[in-house]
Amino acid sequence: MLLAIDTSAGTTVAVVDDDGIVRAEHNSLDTRKHAEVVGDFIHASLVEAGIAVTDLTGVVAGMGPGPFTGLRVGIVAARAFAFGAKLPLLPVVTHDALALGETAPVVIATDARRKELYWSTYEGSDVAGLPLRVAGPALAPAAELASSVPNFEHFALRDTEPVHASRLARLAYLLLQNDRPFAGEDALYLRSPDVTLSAGPKRVTS
Repeated sequence: MLLAIDTSAGTTVAVVDDDGIVRAEHNSLDTRKHAEVVGDFIHASLVEAGIAVTDLTGVVAGMGPGPFTGLRVGIVAARAFAFGAKLPLLPVVTHDALALGETAPVVIATDARRKELYWSTYEGSDVAGLPLRVAGPALAPAAELASSVPNFEHFALRDTEPVHASRLARLAYLLLQNDRPFAGEDALYLRSPDVTLSAGPKRVTS
């Protein structure tokens, strides 16, 4: 039984069992209130699924791509829950979950705000049903996507909806069942945070 969490766009949390059946899922499209809802979504998903924390076998974390402020909320929540419950953390690339089930070459494009898109290209899926990523994730101006994506004309464009956490869990199960590596521990922010710390103390003048 896996608990999956992703805040790359809105906030999504799901509990999915070993057969790929979604036992509970909660989603919000709000891109500003990740921290306010993610804890409630985790609690509600466990209650709705009718399971205890001890029934879980892992925690899936969506590693992006996504904006710095929102994405880190889900990753921190997943890491904290996994640590507290003594469960393995299973990081996955959110675009890979969106590409799950694709059989032809596609570009997965998601809203990065500021008139930009996050993109990844895939050559369908392998024999295990896992997405075959060719390039990305990367960031490009929305108006320049075609010129930014190598060999763009080869791929069908998928202008996707925000991912559901259940797709991340299903991807994680496929990776586990086929003994494939998970994503790295580094989040795929692809853009610096909007607010940065100053290089040093601010000089006070009188």
